[in-house]
Amino acid sequence: MNQFSIVGKDVPRNDARAKATGSAIYTDDVKLPGMLYGQILRSPLPHARILHIDTSQVASLPGVRCVMTGEDTPKVKYGNWRLFPETQDEYPLAIDKVRFIGDEVAAVAAVDPDIAQEALSLIKVEYEELPGVFDVDAAIKEGAPVIHDYCPSNISVNRKIKYGDIDKAFAESDYVREDTFHVHAVSHAYLEPCAAIAQCDLDGRITLWTSTQVPYIIQCLLASTLQMRENDIRIIKPFVGGGFGGKMELRTWEFCAAFMAKKTGRPVKFTLTREEEFLTGRRRHPMKIHSKVGFKKDGTLTAKDLKIYLDGGAYNAMGPTATFLCGNFGAMLYRYPSYRFHGQHVYTNKPPASAMRGFGAPQSIFATESQMSLAAEELGLDPIDIRLKNAQVTGDTIPDVATISSCGFIEALNKVAEMSDWREKRKTLPKGRGIGIGCYSFISGGVFNWFNTQYPFSAAEVRAFDDGTAHLLTMAADIGQGCDTVLKQILAEAFGLKMEDIRITSADTAITPQADLGAWGSRLTLMNGNAVLDAANKIKAQLFGAVSARFNLNVIHEIECKDGKVYPKGRPDRSLSFGEAVAMAQKINRGEPLVARGYYTPRNKGLVTPSFSFGAQVAEVEVDQETGVVQVQKFWTAHDCGTAINPMAVEGQLEGSIQMGLGYALSEQFVMEGGKTLNTNFLDYKMPSSMDVPPSEVVHIETYEPEGPMGAKEAGEGLAIPTAPAIADAVGHATGYRCKDLPITPEKILRAKRES
Repeated sequence: MNQFSIVGKDVPRNDARAKATGSAIYTDDVKLPGMLYGQILRSPLPHARILHIDTSQVASLPGVRCVMTGEDTPKVKYGNWRLFPETQDEYPLAIDKVRFIGDEVAAVAAVDPDIAQEALSLIKVEYEELPGVFDVDAAIKEGAPVIHDYCPSNISVNRKIKYGDIDKAFAESDYVREDTFHVHAVSHAYLEPCAAIAQCDLDGRITLWTSTQVPYIIQCLLASTLQMRENDIRIIKPFVGGGFGGKMELRTWEFCAAFMAKKTGRPVKFTLTREEEFLTGRRRHPMKIHSKVGFKKDGTLTAKDLKIYLDGGAYNAMGPTATFLCGNFGAMLYRYPSYRFHGQHVYTNKPPASAMRGFGAPQSIFATESQMSLAAEELGLDPIDIRLKNAQVTGDTIPDVATISSCGFIEALNKVAEMSDWREKRKTLPKGRGIGIGCYSFISGGVFNWFNTQYPFSAAEVRAFDDGTAHLLTMAADIGQGCDTVLKQILAEAFGLKMEDIRITSADTAITPQADLGAWGSRLTLMNGNAVLDAANKIKAQLFGAVSARFNLNVIHEIECKDGKVYPKGRPDRSLSFGEAVAMAQKINRGEPLVARGYYTPRNKGLVTPSFSFGAQVAEVEVDQETGVVQVQKFWTAHDCGTAINPMAVEGQLEGSIQMGLGYALSEQFVMEGGKTLNTNFLDYKMPSSMDVPPSEVVHIETYEPEGPMGAKEAGEGLAIPTAPAIADAVGHATGYRCKDLPITPEKILRAKRES
């Protein structure tokens, strides 16, 4: 990293001052003259046919300006998987049936929130209650209630992968184990509840401010559901208080705000309550995972047979992607000569599950990592040694996925063993104390165009000015992860400027270049960073013309931008300031502004992703022998994210990932009864606080990703994967209890102790 001036340095986040001073504007902070307030009527039943909705009494309530049901809408189904229309199974408001408790039935807009809430009580809905199914086993049973008529089996997606001779591989294995794991639903628990405010101008065009991860996707789907042209919809993303995958789809309140704004001619705002978020919000997929793995006696893997049922809830949402990726994640991290996967996405009468940080990897890799540690124990091997023996390396090919172009996995394993004193502690810790390992690999965005866009996956516009500054315009969505800062660093490095010389405008579909698929799949640094570099290189090519003209150069030189100057490489004596070079380039082109567009769409890099991150994490725990309470004492993490553009930001991602993984492993879970979520506040939903997060040490394993901007790859979602399996392994080491059904609760530990 020594060749860089800004990349690889700790840089405060672009939004830090605004957030620290309270001047950051979130969606709910936006207030417009004449604004109306919206509320949503939700189903009290998990499964029912809608016979009749009577809204006649609402009109008599003073202050109500609009009421709508599904019958008022264009009745267009939507979903993010536009490439396969049959997966689009959701209406903005229910038309024929409700499919979970909280399903959206009607909406009202009034002059204040209290009147809108009162208006909901005046809407009378007649239902024909239908039997519900609340887990995958019940849903796929013969004769089970059908949730969507087009899908009589309740299995909406089937995904299969197969390579190698798996039957032969198992027959030749010295050791085969089969395990079934159950992993649970958890909430994104972002601190900013979802909100949207829409305004319709005199020409009938809609502007929507919304808390989202995917401005372009919202623009497209909102246009479709409103039967409008895409460019008659403008999406503005203000500051976002967290998303983690929970804000990457068009949602009912966004549609209703736009529909009602168009109908009333007044701005309309919806802001969800925390109860609504917990009761009806998207969540991580619960899964039933059956995994069979084979080994030689020395610990070499021979085969893996993986079957996963995803509990998708009432609608597909991002379930097709999760089903697709689960199989890919099952084949990552280690070398499997033979592999078979069958994934099924199953409808149930529960709130829809969808994308959440890791997108299928925390579930699939929890099973992988648990079995690696269990197999090591049975084979008499150290859990890190069995991983070192099978670890993927640079150049390995995962069939139908990609070839690994950079990999620091072995280095990460060796580093966490050294940092944590693994070899000694694994042998000598007393009863009730344990140390465990968890590993991960993750994608840096996907190459599969499931949204069916005709635009590049990422785009950037860069404007250079003769005062020595530049302006970056991007639709990349900073949702708290810091991509605005990283993209500014990349551009500043490319131009040899300081961070304060770069202005950024992001996530406004009317201003920033089309298109960008949004903040998901850890794609922004790699894909948008490459688009920024593409635009910067186009401008630098023009700047070289100015330098050549100024110094009468007749030999082709590579241009260099550094320390605010532009000069032929190796000839800093023949330099112009950045601003002077811009002015000369404009003069040569008769005053034409120096503007360039950059693009990036991964091609021929494999079916799934351009690059992979890798890492390993060790957890040390203490388990109270009387109560079964688990206290994590410390984490050690070594990870390979290629070039760490902003190491401080990467460490921030790690700290947030540990908090999320800690809750997933030990405490967070939905309490449900008959399809209804009962714990709908932060008091009852046991998310770890800052006081619960133990200290940790982190090491960046330096690799260089050839496909990434300046060698970078993902550092956001992969880090959320290893914490749960590391804790589970440590608890197993401390107590002998091997958890196969998250979360790991004191009750489960004590029950296992009694039964042993």
